Amino acid sequence: MQNTDIVVIGSGIGGLSCAALLARYGFDVMVCESHSIPGGAAHSFERNGFKFDSGPSLYSGLSYSPSTNPLKQVLDAIGSELPCVTYDTWGCCLPEGDFDTSVGSEQFSEVLMKFRGHNAVVEWQELQRVMEPFAGAAISIPPAALRFDLGAVRTVAPFALSLAKNLPDVIKLTGPFSRIMDGVVKDPFTRNWLNLLCFLLSGLPADGTSAAEVAFMFADWYRPDAVLEYPIGGSGALVDTLVQGLERHGGKLILGAHVEQVLVEGNRAVGVRLRDRQEIRARRAVISNASVWDTLKLLPEKAIPQQYRSQRQATPECDSFMHLHLGIDAQGLQPNLRCHYIVVNNWELGITAPQNVVVISIPSILDPSLAPPGKHVIHVYTPGNEPYSIWQGMDRRNQEYAEQKRSRAEVMWQALERVIPDIRSRCEVTLVGTPLTHERYLRRHQGSYGPAIQAGSGMFPGPSTPLTGLMCCGDSTFPGIGLPAVAASGLIAANTLAPVNKHLAMLQDIKCI
Repeated sequence: MQNTDIVVIGSGIGGLSCAALLARYGFDVMVCESHSIPGGAAHSFERNGFKFDSGPSLYSGLSYSPSTNPLKQVLDAIGSELPCVTYDTWGCCLPEGDFDTSVGSEQFSEVLMKFRGHNAVVEWQELQRVMEPFAGAAISIPPAALRFDLGAVRTVAPFALSLAKNLPDVIKLTGPFSRIMDGVVKDPFTRNWLNLLCFLLSGLPADGTSAAEVAFMFADWYRPDAVLEYPIGGSGALVDTLVQGLERHGGKLILGAHVEQVLVEGNRAVGVRLRDRQEIRARRAVISNASVWDTLKLLPEKAIPQQYRSQRQATPECDSFMHLHLGIDAQGLQPNLRCHYIVVNNWELGITAPQNVVVISIPSILDPSLAPPGKHVIHVYTPGNEPYSIWQGMDRRNQEYAEQKRSRAEVMWQALERVIPDIRSRCEVTLVGTPLTHERYLRRHQGSYGPAIQAGSGMFPGPSTPLTGLMCCGDSTFPGIGLPAVAASGLIAANTLAPVNKHLAMLQDIKCI
């Protein structure tokens, strides 16, 4: 039996952000990771010299400080640097045609003028004007200042003037983005574009995506001189940076440590039991970075009220993923390839329709170290629109599964052929992932992308639970599914356990106050 202050279940970005910050605050922290590789959905892996990202593609707000990105705030707090390469343009393959677009305040107006004309440009410019105060409201309080107890009165106080100034807009940000969009944008192409961006942010269209998430994106993407970033070394470099920060501050990561149960004594979580029957006792708290559904599986039946269990179990979920990981011969490829492409097959089907949206990432264009000389590494995926139900119960070893993998991967091959027509003849490494792959390697309930809680009709619960000593972080606790949201969840959970004076000192260190 081992003893520590805090046990964190899972080394996803939310869990690592939380644990590294807790270690920075002076707590004794252990992170238990079931997999042999840390990082959760953001881990990377290698095959034949090709280094693949398992998940994230788009990064921003990591190359400067102070930054509004919660992940950058974590990195600054633990004193870690993440070298990135910057770029501003990606490719789109839409029903209207193929084109490049960029972040920045003016570039999308050029796309609209080409495809839709002057009136659409005027609408877009009006939306930017309307979104400007909302963008200011969305970043009026840095996530690093938030905590889930009365100490928030002191840590949020330095931002009270900014909050008061933006309060009317802050209140409006709690609803879905569609309420703002519907009052300004009528052009069908622009509406489809905004629904696409919302889907990529939250797994839901505009009527289900929090206006705050979109406002945060507008503040970051559609400002002058905006850039996107990619970590040198891929998502694995981000994970390594967080792990190094955790360990530099005295924390510990244990790989191959599969948590089977949260230990409960009386009405308090006191530690975890691993698959090998080893117990790790926690003096202060157990923090689960597992999904809401997977966390419930770890709790003894009577540890939490049945009503709470039933409510949380009923949390709606996004669909899962299909993946293509390819290592290819890059000789003779067109010189103007982009790092990222977004492919939409049919607007009329709806943005969340199965296999309707495909994302292509070729990160070795930005970071050649990810592939051998003269090669490229490619990750293609259907982002949270692959139904788990058609895979449920399949045996991964039989021919039926292999045939369904081949069939369901075809939409990704076809999307990639719009960018690299002879892609199938170039492949040296070909890996296909399914919802069962997600479920197996990421320990994700039904391989889900995460909760599908509709803005305005449901609330994310934050880090607290009815069980004393048990807290949560990750995509089940904070709006949004991507890296900024899970990093924010880790920040908030760690801050809630920290003494207020140490929390305030951290805010000063990262120049938030």
